[in-house]
Formats: sequence, structure tokens, C-alpha cells
Amino acid sequence: MIIVLDKLIDEKAIDDLVDFIVSKGCSFTKTKSDNRSVLLITENQSMLSYLELEAFPIVEKIVRIENEYQKVSSKNNPIKIVVKDTIIGRDSFSFIAGPCTIEDYQQLKDTADFIKSKGLKFLRGGAFKLRTSPYSFPGLGIKGIEYMKRVCEETGLISVSEIICVEHIDLMSQNIDILQVGTRNMHNYRLLSRLGKIKNPIILKRGMASTIEEWLLAAEHIINSGNPNVILCERGIRTFENYTRNTLDLSAIPAVKKLSNLPIIIDPSHSTGKREMIKSMSWAAIAAGADGLIIEVHPSPNKAICDSRQTINYQMLDSILEPLNSLLTLWNKN
Repeated sequence: MIIVLDKLIDEKAIDDLVDFIVSKGCSFTKTKSDNRSVLLITENQSMLSYLELEAFPIVEKIVRIENEYQKVSSKNNPIKIVVKDTIIGRDSFSFIAGPCTIEDYQQLKDTADFIKSKGLKFLRGGAFKLRTSPYSFPGLGIKGIEYMKRVCEETGLISVSEIICVEHIDLMSQNIDILQVGTRNMHNYRLLSRLGKIKNPIILKRGMASTIEEWLLAAEHIINSGNPNVILCERGIRTFENYTRNTLDLSAIPAVKKLSNLPIIIDPSHSTGKREMIKSMSWAAIAAGADGLIIEVHPSPNKAICDSRQTINYQMLDSILEPLNSLLTLWNKN
């Protein structure tokens, strides 16, 4: 960030501005250009608000010279996350599967046993659900978390479940391995900042109407608060197309790889909303360089309480997995 100061200023006014910049934890260098003083912010520019800076009468112009997301920038080393001796990152592939909603212990255990038999290591399942309609099933809540913890202790799988509010952080962080932030909460900065205070890896889903920059800045909120273990999840964005539930933005994969150091996984279930499209979109995501998939799987999809139409059965999961190793060789992933 470059701050250009007005010509007609005194040193006291500059000192006041400098004191403010330093108080925000920023580093800077001071130069002269065209008879104007210029401050070049060299560190922590994301801590500075344009509105706060423009409130100083001596500030003539502010020029952003690079992206505001610094900690998730590709100029940093790629993030590697380790959970139960399993690595999540750019050089590996993480396949997350399980029911959209935890319905009971047996449903979750049956799904977990099948997933484990296929060599997969991650079990997803929703206990708390943010629903558009107040009459839709909101999840089992605490009982669902208890089922997830029990099943993962019995199978050794890594648990993944969505957190919907700040009040659940202690409960979720103590009982679930990886916490997922859904599309509606991507802009819940209070929640994101609090998730930065825990050690659990966070799957951050892209907001349904968010740009890639906004998505990366949301991740910056978590990492800037102290938790570097963030996984981005492209789950489709809202466009004018209504054949699919959302529009899966596969171009986000190479875009994120260029702009950021974070791993990116794809959710073909929520993006398409149609189980018959999940296989092709999964393979396309792998071919595009995705670092993982998160797919909704149920023993009897047509009987699923939530999102039945986009949930696949065990046979469809088998068909997706069949060419997996061949596809992963495209990017030398494990």
C-alpha cells in the first residue's frame, strides 16, 4: 500500500499519521516523490482501513500495490495440515465422504464402515444444519456430535462436521477433528476470527455469491487470528442458471493455486444438486488439480432426510473411486 501525502503539511501532521500506522502493527518506509511525502506500507497492510486513513486530512491518495491477503498469498510456502498422521495439502489428495445429515448412530456407522473399507480416511456428517426453511430438519445437534465422535473412535476415521455459530466452538473443537464453515457463514467474520483461536483445521466453503478475493480474505481472517490450518472448498456459486443447484466454478482451482498457498477441495454434491452429475464433476475437479473432494454418501439416498437428490449410494462412490489413482498421476498426487 502506498499513501501519498498532501504537499502543504507539517511534520506534526505526518508524525500523527505515522503513530497511527505503527499502532496498527504496520511497518513502512518514507520517501519523496514529486515534492510529496510518500509512505510505503511494507508489512501488515491488511490491518489498515482505507476509511481510517482517509480521515487524516494530510492523506491525498491511497494506492494498493498488491492483494490485501498476505498470509494466504502464494508468495508463502504451501500449507500442509496433519491430522491423525494424515497430510492434507498440495501434494496429497483428501477424499471426504459421508451423509449430509447424521440421522442416527447406525446410519453413520454403516457409512463409516463402507468408507473405511475403501481406504478413505475422512468421514463427514452434519449435526447442526443451517436451513433456508424454518420447517426443514435442523440436524440432531449435540446428539449428532456424540454419534460422530463415537463412530470415528470406533473406526479411526477423521471427523468433519459443520460449525454454524460461535457458541458451538468449544463443543465442536473438542469432539470433531475438522470443522467446516458453510457458504452462509463465509462472511461471518466474528466466527472466522474465533476459529483462528483454535487448532482444528477449518474447511472454508466459498460464499454462494462471493468472489475469489473475498473468499481468500475470509481465510485471512482465520489465519490472521492464529490458525494456519485452512482448507478452501469450492461448492458452486449462484448464477442465473437453474438446472443445477449452483454453478461449479472449476476455474477456481487453478486461480487459487496461482493466488494462494492453501489447499483447495471441491464439493460436487452442493454445486450440482444432482447425483448423476457428481461422478463427472469429481473427475473433472481431479483433472483440474483439486487437492480433494467432499461428497455426500448415504446407504439409501432416496430415504435421506436432507439433500436426497444430491446424495450418492455406495455403488456410485465405487465408480468414482475406480479410476482415482490414474487421475491423480496427472498431478503427481498421493
